Amino acid sequence: MTGLEGVLGVAALLGGGVTAGVLFAVALSVLPALFAMETGTYVYAHKLLGRNWDPTMPVIVLSSTLVNVVLAVVAGGAARSLFAVAAVLLLGVSGVSHLCNVPINRRVKAIDDPSVIPADWEDPRPLWRRWHLLRTTLAVVALAVTAAGVTAL
Repeated sequence: MTGLEGVLGVAALLGGGVTAGVLFAVALSVLPALFAMETGTYVYAHKLLGRNWDPTMPVIVLSSTLVNVVLAVVAGGAARSLFAVAAVLLLGVSGVSHLCNVPINRRVKAIDDPSVIPADWEDPRPLWRRWHLLRTTLAVVALAVTAAGVTAL
């Protein structure tokens, strides 16, 4: 393992670990709490929770993807393929987030007054959870594959 590979390996593990950890924590703790709330309270809480995650998580996920891509280029042997797979998995996390969860988030944030939910509004929590569990699974697998890649360096 070269010095560059070591530094990039640590960065990939850190970024992948934060990504998987945050998504896992949301699945394990935040989602059950959101499901237990009345609809108006859920809308209010969803807006508060997304305020800091929305600008931060894409940067972490895409940076981690980029680091894995760089490792796939500079590494040799089995590590090369492992980092490439991890990058694809992280792209999957990003794709699910941007194409599935973010549009739902926008619908929730479009409600101006959580105490007045439109009559035709469908509760997005079950659909949001399904997409979230998919991206969480992708992130956890990506972290495991990244760890395998670092071990193979």
